[in-house]
Amino acid sequence: MPTVSVKRDLLFQALGRSYTDEEFDELCFEFGLELDEITSEKEIINKEQGGAKADGASEIVLYKIDVPANRYDLLCLEGLVRGLQVFKERIRAPRYKKITPPTGELQRLSITEETAHVRPYAVAAVLRNITLTKDRYDSLIDLQEKLHQNICRKRSLVAIGTHDLDTVVGPFTYTAKPPSEIKFKPLNQDKEYTASELMDLYRTDNHLKHYLHIIENEPLYPVIYDSNDVVLSMPPIINGDHTKINLNTRNVFIECTATDLTKAKIVLDILVTMFSEYCQKPFIVEATEVTYPNGKSYIFPELAYRREKIKPDIMNKKIGISETPASLAKLLTRMCLKSHVIGNGNNIEVEIPPTRSDIIHACDIIEDAAIAYGYNNIQMTIPKTYTIANQFPLNKLTELLRQDLAAAGFTEALTFALCSQEDIANKLGIDLSATKAVHISNPKTAEFQVARTTLLPGLLKTIAANRKMPLPLKLFEISDIVVKDSTKDVGAINRRHLCAVYHNKNPGFEVIHGLLDRVMQLLDVPPSKDNGYYIKATEAFQFVKQLFSEAECVVYNYMKSVS
Repeated sequence: MPTVSVKRDLLFQALGRSYTDEEFDELCFEFGLELDEITSEKEIINKEQGGAKADGASEIVLYKIDVPANRYDLLCLEGLVRGLQVFKERIRAPRYKKITPPTGELQRLSITEETAHVRPYAVAAVLRNITLTKDRYDSLIDLQEKLHQNICRKRSLVAIGTHDLDTVVGPFTYTAKPPSEIKFKPLNQDKEYTASELMDLYRTDNHLKHYLHIIENEPLYPVIYDSNDVVLSMPPIINGDHTKINLNTRNVFIECTATDLTKAKIVLDILVTMFSEYCQKPFIVEATEVTYPNGKSYIFPELAYRREKIKPDIMNKKIGISETPASLAKLLTRMCLKSHVIGNGNNIEVEIPPTRSDIIHACDIIEDAAIAYGYNNIQMTIPKTYTIANQFPLNKLTELLRQDLAAAGFTEALTFALCSQEDIANKLGIDLSATKAVHISNPKTAEFQVARTTLLPGLLKTIAANRKMPLPLKLFEISDIVVKDSTKDVGAINRRHLCAVYHNKNPGFEVIHGLLDRVMQLLDVPPSKDNGYYIKATEAFQFVKQLFSEAECVVYNYMKSVS
């Protein structure tokens, strides 16, 4: 869950009253949020970097509030205050509108076909006659960062750019060019750089280096120009310094470039609905025309309202309450979902505002009604349908085997389900293609490239990490392995395996043999070549492996049973 940090005094000022910490914690709970921590900038620095670094830091009290990951409208002070005020019925949910300027001339953004293979989509809007203070400016920047980390997936899906509209001249062009042909002065720098030079410059930047990989291997880099060839931004990396916003900015041009158009629309709607509050005409946004390479033009932001119908009986049944349709409609209105009863009371019409992109199903509407009603107010009842839970048979067998293996003197290990390709192939003397391993498409590290096809590598690694432990080491693991299976709808199957390892200065085949006999006895499998189990010699490299270290020979004996 994202955590939003807000200044306590600023929050109370916006809410129009003060709360004790306990009262505000209770308010958050009622609204479906959680007050995670009460701290200050000084305390945070003191915890993370020590007291010396905290000298001079602000001691203003901060509330850290956990917000549901899909509630993008609550990721800033403005959205939190608006939501809480509507919830407490102190204000009505605002109505968001887009307009054309008095001159009738919209700002225009044209997208060229060169962007198709990099970031093919863009949306834009204008906040006209906005008044920014230091706190409002900080909130705008913080919201952009929260969105970048959340719905924008670290700028890979959407990148946001905000610009001082009075410093540039439209129409604007969104195109893509070779890195050597893009040159501009980036944000907070004192000279111009080419795009290639910027990549080298930001490779050591703690903040921006995480986004370079998105475009650095592309032949063309995306860039936005105004009509005078002034660079507004090179998404998703950095904005131009020329259009930097400050506290004197009156008109803000917002652009979002994206690989996912739906996400871009949501991000733009959230930004303009949150900060249009500070415009001369609150909650009024100036539209922008965006023209795509195919010649089609679209007006953004959409700020679309939609209506859904839901039956009161279903809501009452799902929540477990008995409220009138009018009461349910009032509950939803408190959650910024303007609702009213229609027909003969058999339906409630719910209006979904552009800030509530999280409402995608009737269940989401019912959940909001339950939050407004109060989960603690729902009377607990005994379910009408009685069911008796039962343990999954394979898990039950596994638990029973664990106890008996431990009673036999073996210690259980729990190793990673992912491993490297070498662990299940080269190190065991097996060709990788013969393992039927399921590969990870984008592994973060070489240690986790495939799902394990055997439990043996994990136990061998455990022994290697515990060589200083007194001998003998007797380890076992009962867990799942994963192999490809074309007959399954997901193309793979989990199988429960048992692996045991005996490690000592002297071979201990009889120990593993005895354990195998005990397991088979427990499973009621007789020693027989026809309908049971039997032992036969093998030269398979993975079952007997000799390692020479410090002039001593260590033999690992390995046993694997059926699931």
